[in-house]
Amino acid sequence: MKQLIFIIVCSVFFNHGFSQEKEIKEVKNDTTELEEVIIVTRRKLSNNRQEKTLSSIDDYLEKSNNITMIKRGNYAWEPAINNMVSDRLVVTIDGMQIFGACTDKMDPITSYVDVSNLEKVTIGSGQSGTENGHCVGGGIDLKLPTSKFTDTGLKTSTDLGYETNGNFFATGIDIEYTGSKFYISADGILRKSDNYDAGGNQKVLFSQFKKYNISLQSGYKFSETQHIDANIIYDRATDVGYPALPMDVSLAEALITSLTHYYSPEEKSLKSLETKLYFNTITHIMDDSKRPDVPIRMDMPGWSDTYGFYSKADIVINNHHFTFNANGFYNRSLAEMTMFSNNPNEPDMFMLTWPDIRTLYTGIFAKDDWHINSNKTLSTSLRLGHHTNKIEDRVGVESLQIFHPNISDRKNRLLMSLSSSYNIKKDTKNISFGLGYGERAPSVSEGYGFYLFNSFDNYDYIGNPNLKNEKAIEASFGYTQSFGNLKLGLESSYFYIMDYIIGEIAPNISSMTIGANGVRVYEALDHASIFDVYLNGSYKFSDHFSTNTTIGYNLGRGSNGENLPLIRPFSYFAELNYTQHNFNAAIQLEGNGNQSNFSSFYGENETASYAVLNLNLGHAFYGNHGRTILKYGVENILDTNYSTFADWNNIPRQGRNFYINLSYLFP
Repeated sequence: MKQLIFIIVCSVFFNHGFSQEKEIKEVKNDTTELEEVIIVTRRKLSNNRQEKTLSSIDDYLEKSNNITMIKRGNYAWEPAINNMVSDRLVVTIDGMQIFGACTDKMDPITSYVDVSNLEKVTIGSGQSGTENGHCVGGGIDLKLPTSKFTDTGLKTSTDLGYETNGNFFATGIDIEYTGSKFYISADGILRKSDNYDAGGNQKVLFSQFKKYNISLQSGYKFSETQHIDANIIYDRATDVGYPALPMDVSLAEALITSLTHYYSPEEKSLKSLETKLYFNTITHIMDDSKRPDVPIRMDMPGWSDTYGFYSKADIVINNHHFTFNANGFYNRSLAEMTMFSNNPNEPDMFMLTWPDIRTLYTGIFAKDDWHINSNKTLSTSLRLGHHTNKIEDRVGVESLQIFHPNISDRKNRLLMSLSSSYNIKKDTKNISFGLGYGERAPSVSEGYGFYLFNSFDNYDYIGNPNLKNEKAIEASFGYTQSFGNLKLGLESSYFYIMDYIIGEIAPNISSMTIGANGVRVYEALDHASIFDVYLNGSYKFSDHFSTNTTIGYNLGRGSNGENLPLIRPFSYFAELNYTQHNFNAAIQLEGNGNQSNFSSFYGENETASYAVLNLNLGHAFYGNHGRTILKYGVENILDTNYSTFADWNNIPRQGRNFYINLSYLFP
């Protein structure tokens, strides 16, 4: 009862002006917010501006309006944009295509990098996110640092972090040398957590993890117009628990490499030409050896290798800024499952869950930003691509032919994406309109998965190589207006998705997994629609005090009359900030309303409303030889026990958590 009264008081208090907008205020050493433009988000990563200097990339992305992070545990959250999960997105690392090796989505691409590797994150909503590939929901590009030839010599920084909930520990180091012709930088980070506690000291078992990430970047400058960069990232996670799933992960390992050539001619229409060759390989091993009382023990390893290239050109002619990107990749995805028999007289059962799928893609992207005048811009983009899947393993072909007799081992597709947006920007207001059409090919699981167990709805899933391309028509609108120290904004988007891919119950097929409700085969609804709207507001009381807020509403429904799963309910976030000299503080209130439009047809249940209060503070200390940054605070102050709509199988989130982060930068 005391907690409820406190939340009501806070709500009334915040309704008089304390709020949060997901837009960065350029305040030195302020707490982290993710700058969000209606179409594309660009935000430079800086540990000075993170609420925690060692925030994970998952924490960082979750601050965007359009992004939801789906949690199956305390590690490797899956990003969703506009209420659409990773199958409908294109997620790249510095423009490089990378594909996870887990059939259960326990290794999204974002899990194989760390904030220490990155300079900024670009988020494109809908068809504005197609520069690096085809998508329906949007794109995320995790940008690596740009070349550095500043001749500033040696720089180093170190980070330490500790959190009481889960006995979480993190440490990182960064070393960099820059000269006029050559630079080299290396960084490493280690994260380790025990099982965390939900509100009320409820232990969440199998939520532990250990991860380390190291990267090396080097470059050489041939002339004022040409240089090359080489990048290597190695990421390894072990003993990763997933409390929402029946299995854990003993190893998730990635090697990401690239070589990039840059050409920037002087005083010409061609402003830059960037060409990259890359290779990455991922190994992911699921097992249940540490789970008690499993009906039958299983190992489920997966592998994904990708070779690729792209060549990007920026050209400026009069008021037109053209961007061209020719790219391609070749991917091999293989996953298997072994069920170990409890009876020594019976053999173990082996099965290919991804039957060695080879994907070859080539495509071209073109965009024109036409600056009509100083206030108006018309942006138009087009992507065309050719996509081929081939089942390399003959046993895999024959297995899928049991359910789809007329399939062949190869499938060719043509894909197209088209978008246009019109922006009017004046001193105190900004208006944008956007329209788009896009297509995507089914993912490896949707097209070729074989008996993939989904613990969300407790069904085994079988892919369908005969699926059509999923197609979407979208419309977006954005408006912001400033009234002195007050700023208000609205952003909204609507997606009408045709041939919407989702699992449909196949009553005549028996399940493979013990205790499963049955089998679903990926089919296509005639259409589905997804709508979202967000209202933002901010107010600056003085040079020291400011507030910002956002509230949002989302709705998704299929042509069968059923609600779509994993659609965010009514949500809100409010924040009061204080800054003075080298100190900052912020108190935050975040929550969701009751999830009344849940999808029981697809295994979803109702999630109760919740509200959580957080406090974070920061100090910066400057000396003759460097600077020290101290971040500390408490999350979930009231120790609320809660789950959100994005928590797989309603696993509860962390309870009260005290944290402290210390960073030292030299010089």
